[in-house]
Amino acid sequence: MSERLLPRRAVTDLTRRRGDPVPPETLAEAAVIVEAVRTRGEAALREYAERFGEVQPGAPLVYDRGVLSEALARLPECDRARLERVAERIRTFAEAQLRALCPVSVSVPGGVAEQRVTPIERAGCYAPGGRYPLPSSVLMTAVTARTAGVAHVWVASPKPATVTLAAAAVAGADGLLAAGGPHAIAALAYGAGGLARCDVIVGPGNRYVTAAKQLVTGTAAIDMLAGPSELTVLTDGTADPGRVAADLLAQAEHDPDALPVLVTTDPKFAERVERELERQLSDLPTAVVARAALANGGVIVVADLDEGIAVCDALAPEHLQLEVRNPIAIADRLAHYGALFVGPGGAEVLGDYGAGPNHVLPTGGTARYTGGLSVYTFLRVRTWLRIDDPVAARPLVDDAIWLGRAEGLEGHARAAERRLV
Repeated sequence: MSERLLPRRAVTDLTRRRGDPVPPETLAEAAVIVEAVRTRGEAALREYAERFGEVQPGAPLVYDRGVLSEALARLPECDRARLERVAERIRTFAEAQLRALCPVSVSVPGGVAEQRVTPIERAGCYAPGGRYPLPSSVLMTAVTARTAGVAHVWVASPKPATVTLAAAAVAGADGLLAAGGPHAIAALAYGAGGLARCDVIVGPGNRYVTAAKQLVTGTAAIDMLAGPSELTVLTDGTADPGRVAADLLAQAEHDPDALPVLVTTDPKFAERVERELERQLSDLPTAVVARAALANGGVIVVADLDEGIAVCDALAPEHLQLEVRNPIAIADRLAHYGALFVGPGGAEVLGDYGAGPNHVLPTGGTARYTGGLSVYTFLRVRTWLRIDDPVAARPLVDDAIWLGRAEGLEGHARAAERRLV
């Protein structure tokens, strides 16, 4: 084999290969489009949507709830049932997350301090539609937003297929913007035509979408700045090499810039996976994209599982799959990943397609400090302070007076003094 499909790498090679999710030149190009939509609204949105072939001249940019429902009605009954079943699993998991975040009430001198959890009002959910239609991303984002209690949920997706429109209907979206790229993100952030501005914008996209999300941050919240998709498989060589190869290819076919990585204690296992990759690529329709991604990723051979764990934590991948003899014991020792898939049955592709947890996940090593999309993305934790007994509140007031003067803020101290009884 003259050239490996999955090159041998050191962990430092792979961490260095990760680029900025928003290259400066992409940010500059996206900024022109975002500013045009911000200042010229629907006219600019339509101009770019037509230029990029997303809509025909004069065709509607926005599909309302009725159009989404019609698309759902056109689907074969078996396809509709599958969308609804996947949506229900996502909803069930999100509802469990919601129950885990509760109101809080704590007594303070003279009163009570409280935490109240409320949803944001408007969410924009982006679903890519360029290379492949992704109804799964519509479900992951819009179902989760609705479960959180968001009152107004909109989807944006360029050239939406019938199944994408149907997924938006199943998710309970209010409508769909038939545009993508920076102009769609700007429309969600600033409003355009009949689309009101959103409070949060979520969902995966290419680097231009990511650039636009960075540009509108502050006007709207975003979930994350996502880069190319990643999968790391950790194995001790006991796994089925054909299955591991299939899992790596499933990630590799997303994007030429995807990062499929095999971490193994067994060099011979790496060779068996290499042969399987070659065999499975021979009839894979997405082989051209997958080959490019494999060359971008690599194999890291480690001395033992302790070193393998350290390598995985250094990579902090979007998806981490455990194909080892005792995966539960290893799982508890891993610190950094977007989502963990434990054992041979816990395939990453099942997470992609609606086992329950969300598939919108941190990339580029950002799993070291953040998690994936969840109901919490659409919630606000707000606090209350209520003082019912000013006399009992004297310790609070005295401390506020002292701190105000200690910081040189006499106005603060005097405002607190007015609460003295």
